[in-house]
Amino acid sequence: MADERPRIDRVTTTGGDSGETSLADGKRHDKGSPRIELIGALDELNCELGIASLMLDGSLLEQIRSIQARVFDIGAAVATGQPQPFWRRETQHLTSATEELNSKLEPLAEFVLPGGNEANARLHVARAKTRRCERVFWRLNDEALIEASIGTFLNRLSDFLFVASRTVCDDEVIWQPLKD
Repeated sequence: MADERPRIDRVTTTGGDSGETSLADGKRHDKGSPRIELIGALDELNCELGIASLMLDGSLLEQIRSIQARVFDIGAAVATGQPQPFWRRETQHLTSATEELNSKLEPLAEFVLPGGNEANARLHVARAKTRRCERVFWRLNDEALIEASIGTFLNRLSDFLFVASRTVCDDEVIWQPLKD
């Protein structure tokens, strides 16, 4: 293995200086395209999950770390145009994890506002970034990615992050609607 070349041996390539970039599929893409926007949104989400993870421990930390790897997998699928075949299974895992966490919480009578503590707020930011990823995903309208159920996974991920944010909250802030 010592003779093997590292996968990432240069960071600065100057190839993107004119507003285009290359992806893993070798094709050039405009930096403003939905595909590149989705990859950027996924990167932002993963960074926010990383910040949130600094405030977590135990099984929730393990779940967030696993989710970070799955978000990276989605980025790889977007970059290559070749989604992995396991997204339905991963969506079911996420759905089950969400249901398990939610079963330990009191039902909500009203919407909650982000900010019961920093971990809660960070998980809400990650949830909002997931929703952005989802919107860009559907604008991209890539049939292979849609068929692989990646959009469904992103939808469930926002649900999971909402429930996870509630589990770490010290004091949920309930929305008080404006009244006459």
